[in-house]
Amino acid sequence: MADITTVTFDLWQTLLVDERDLGQARAEVRLEGAKSALAKFGKKFGLEHIREAYMSCFQQCRDVRDGGLDVDFREQVSIFVNHIEPGLGEQLTPRVMDEVAEFYSDSFLTHPPPAHSDAVQVLQGIKDMGLKMGLISNTGMTPGFTFRSYMAERGMLDYFHTLTFSDEVKLAKPGREIFMMTLRAMDATPQQTIHVGDHVLNDVVGAKRCGLKTIWITGFYEREDPDDAETEPDITVSGLGEVVEAVAKLAGRVAPN
Repeated sequence: MADITTVTFDLWQTLLVDERDLGQARAEVRLEGAKSALAKFGKKFGLEHIREAYMSCFQQCRDVRDGGLDVDFREQVSIFVNHIEPGLGEQLTPRVMDEVAEFYSDSFLTHPPPAHSDAVQVLQGIKDMGLKMGLISNTGMTPGFTFRSYMAERGMLDYFHTLTFSDEVKLAKPGREIFMMTLRAMDATPQQTIHVGDHVLNDVVGAKRCGLKTIWITGFYEREDPDDAETEPDITVSGLGEVVEAVAKLAGRVAPN
């Protein structure tokens, strides 16, 4: 049995805890920002029309992710703009597209989800066990560069050897390759790695299919079929604060005090 050397973490609802109201507030910033930027260019659209385009963009990008791939951030912004009006992205100046993109990305910083209160303590605990750490995150509507800035401000960034954001590599969980490329970057094998996350499909099923051990944080998603072995994690915890002890158990180590 290979020794555990590496722990990878999910981001959303694992190290960051988002709420529906915050997500809706970020969406409103994106919609109002796009409306304002386009109006200055002479393109006036109603907010509800822009909202419909935003939801169409969201669905199109989610369909891509469901296939284990992703689109890069600027491509997502272009998809959004072209749902507002076909071909609109080619009509706009780079300055207008930049302004729309800035509203799109910075809405996260305007209405950020709080870092989990145990996040830094847990990361320090894993570090104290001498284990390497990586991050594997589907980014959704927020680009990886924004997450990096946010994590740096909250003292989390430097704990990670590697950060893999789906928009930057155009791969997504639960697909195999986003896990494997992260492990290659960390010089680790699946048998040496534990993955921690909240999402049954992306973080338990996806990681298990690659041969990683899994720690599932409950409270955000449920297992549809408790008898389905594919969705059975190695350890289930009720919160992030229990992860250090769970990692120590799987790694055969003593958890730091």
